[in-house]
Amino acid sequence: MQGTIETILSRRSIRSYTSEPVERTKITQILEAARWAPSGLNNQPWKFIVVQNRNSIDELAACTRYSSIVKGASLIIVVFLDTSEMYNHTKDAQAIGAAIQNMLLACCELGLGAVWLGEILNNKEQVNLILKAPESLELMAALAIGYPRGPTTTSSRKELTEIAFEELYGNQWR
Repeated sequence: MQGTIETILSRRSIRSYTSEPVERTKITQILEAARWAPSGLNNQPWKFIVVQNRNSIDELAACTRYSSIVKGASLIIVVFLDTSEMYNHTKDAQAIGAAIQNMLLACCELGLGAVWLGEILNNKEQVNLILKAPESLELMAALAIGYPRGPTTTSSRKELTEIAFEELYGNQWR
């Protein structure tokens, strides 16, 4: 098992999967990681719908231009903001982001590949219809998850000197 920093640095968005199903114990671990994310006032404003049924996955795939990624996954976790639990939309959306990041890191540590799909938000009404989600659930993202097919890709990031400043904007981090 690797440490938190190593998991963060090694995690990549994986878009191609084998057909092997994800074990229920691993799905539970992913959901546990999500529910322990921080949230303002500890309101835990999230709801998750776990989708493994092939017909449902195909229906969700039709809601995004990344349909091949969705169709290739053996597991989709659809993430919602429960507006009935909400107290501040921005803070609660940030909490949802933390929950999603926790799930992505859990997937990496469990040997799974995952990618955060946001473009599906363009068809949020259709997603809610497919999943019979009430209007109080606002679609935030879908995670495509499965066992990775092929080697992990590499990634790059901007240098800290481009994005971090000391004390005042413009005082470049050294």
